[in-house]
Amino acid sequence: QVQLVESGGGLVQPGGSLRLSCAASGFTLSFSAYGLRWYRQAPGKELELVADIISGASSTSYADSVKGRFTISRDDAKNTMYLQMNSLKPEDTAVYSCYAYYAKGINLYYWGQGTQVTVAS
Repeated sequence: QVQLVESGGGLVQPGGSLRLSCAASGFTLSFSAYGLRWYRQAPGKELELVADIISGASSTSYADSVKGRFTISRDDAKNTMYLQMNSLKPEDTAVYSCYAYYAKGINLYYWGQGTQVTVAS
């Protein structure tokens, strides 16, 4: 059974930092073969793609709203993905979810359950 489990969310003051983790297990293919993303959804707003890192970690991309403040990374030896979030703003408040995808001949995709990040003073 595939599982993606996020951790590291919580309450932080504006300007602070958090590091989210997404631990994966149960994949039939190697974890390193999957592209990985972080999404977020704030109350009353649409789902937003925050950051993406492809298989091999040779390329990353970010939403304009987080560029320069957030960093996505992966440790394939640990089957884990990270999101380092710096200079947090109240508008970063949302549920953050990790997503794994494989789209080479067959399509596989998996979601985590999400972790709440609240930025407030």
